[in-house]
Amino acid sequence: MLQNKHNLTVPEADSGTVFRIPAASKLRLRAQLKKLMRDFFDERGFLEVETPVRIAGPAPEEYIDCIEAAGKFLRPSPELEMKVLLAHGFDRIYQFGPCFRADEHGWKHREEFIMLEYYMQQCSYRELMTFTTDLLTTALKKSVGQDHLTFHGTQIDLTAEPEVITVAEAFERYTNMDMFEADRQDRFDELMVCNIEPNLGNGRLTYLTDYPANRASLAQLSATDPTVAERWELYIAGVELANAYGELTNGAEQLARFEASRAFRRQRGAAEYGEPAAFNDVLRRNALPPCSGSALGFDRLVMIAADAEDISEILY
Repeated sequence: MLQNKHNLTVPEADSGTVFRIPAASKLRLRAQLKKLMRDFFDERGFLEVETPVRIAGPAPEEYIDCIEAAGKFLRPSPELEMKVLLAHGFDRIYQFGPCFRADEHGWKHREEFIMLEYYMQQCSYRELMTFTTDLLTTALKKSVGQDHLTFHGTQIDLTAEPEVITVAEAFERYTNMDMFEADRQDRFDELMVCNIEPNLGNGRLTYLTDYPANRASLAQLSATDPTVAERWELYIAGVELANAYGELTNGAEQLARFEASRAFRRQRGAAEYGEPAAFNDVLRRNALPPCSGSALGFDRLVMIAADAEDISEILY
């Protein structure tokens, strides 16, 4: 048995790993943030839902690998199952729940994490941006008891108008390469991580919008510029916090994208997934209504609110 700095005795696992118990103040902050966010959703007519954690067929994301569980997979996201609910008439839904992604380790990554996902019918991805700003600033201001927070030495003004910048503008401002050329040279992710992301969300929330069309995943392409997708990511102090889409509702196009992603995964020797039967049925019937949705890393939000050095400080 081991004693930690909070005077809590914890067992040592067979592997030698110590189970660390977060400080009580951080657990209280975590619980308060979740309650405040639930209240925000509930007051606006959202329904909290729970969908299966062990599934046969996740979306075949090119670079997201799932963890196998007795012939099925632990979900990397509840997205497909929640979209089935949207197709069956549930117009405003949200979910806090565990998600899993293989080989995700680092000061802001874990293989198991809590995701908050929320979807609204008849809502554009830009309208969802405004909703998300209200959600976060309301919950953060109440939980930290002030109009700003500090994370790793950077102060964030929660009353400031968020910065909205396109990916094209970010590449022009922070790199010496056009975003499409960076993609052609396979340097897009490198430049995003090294040059662009550290400059986002410093002083205020920043939304990075309109990703190249080939990075649309489950997002629809812009009606005014089909070279980009209706997608944004939210950053606070250089940390990516949320990823949102104006959801693709064209079933045939989404099924074609899935097949292309499966082919890419085969080339890189990644696992084959089962069919997400219920969601594919929605796609074949073109039954998904116009909607937008966001996936927000709740553990990262707690880490930022607590000004933790590492995400392990706010996890059991």
